[in-house]
Amino acid sequence: MTLNLAVVTTSTRPGRKGPLIADWFVKHASEEGAFEVVPVDLAEVGLPLLDEPEHPMKGAYTKDHTKRWSALIDKADAIVFVLPEYNYLPPASFINAVDYLHREWHYKPVGFVSYAGMSGGSRAVQAAKPLITTLKAMPIPEGVFIPNFFAHLGESGFTPNEQHISSAKLMIEELAKWTTALKPLRG
Repeated sequence: MTLNLAVVTTSTRPGRKGPLIADWFVKHASEEGAFEVVPVDLAEVGLPLLDEPEHPMKGAYTKDHTKRWSALIDKADAIVFVLPEYNYLPPASFINAVDYLHREWHYKPVGFVSYAGMSGGSRAVQAAKPLITTLKAMPIPEGVFIPNFFAHLGESGFTPNEQHISSAKLMIEELAKWTTALKPLRG
C-alpha cells in the first residue's frame, strides 16, 4: 500500500526561508521510504482570504484555487506542515489554508516541522494543534523543532544537525503508523 505525504510550506511572505527547510524535509522523507512525498507550497497554491461563497463543510467549491488545494489535500494520507512562528502563532496563511477545507482533513495524521528563534516554532505548533483536531485530524506528538534556524542556513540551503535528522526520522516513522491506523476510517 502506497502512502502519500503532503509536505506543505506555509509561509507565503517575501524573503521566506520555509522553502529551504521544506526542501530538506521532502528529500529526507523521500529517502526514509515510508511515503510517496509531494511538496506543496501555499505561495504557489495562491489562496486568497476565504473567498468561497459556501461553507467548506458543503464541499461546493467554486474557485479553481480551492479545487486544486482540495485535490492536493484529499489525495494525501498524511500531512506535514513546515511552519514558522510569527508572534508566537502560526502564520495567517496556514490558518487560512486549513479553514478553506473541511472533510479533506478528516482522519489524517499531521506532523509539524517548525522553525523560529529560541522557541523553534513550538508555540506556533501548540497554537495550530487545536485547529487541526477540530477538523478530525490527528496532530502527532513527534515533531521537528528548529530553534535559531538562521544558524542552519547557508549557500547550500538548510543544513540540519543530528537532532533535526533524528527528530525527522522518528516523526516519519510515527506518521506511517498513524496513517496506517487511520486510513480505514476514511473509507
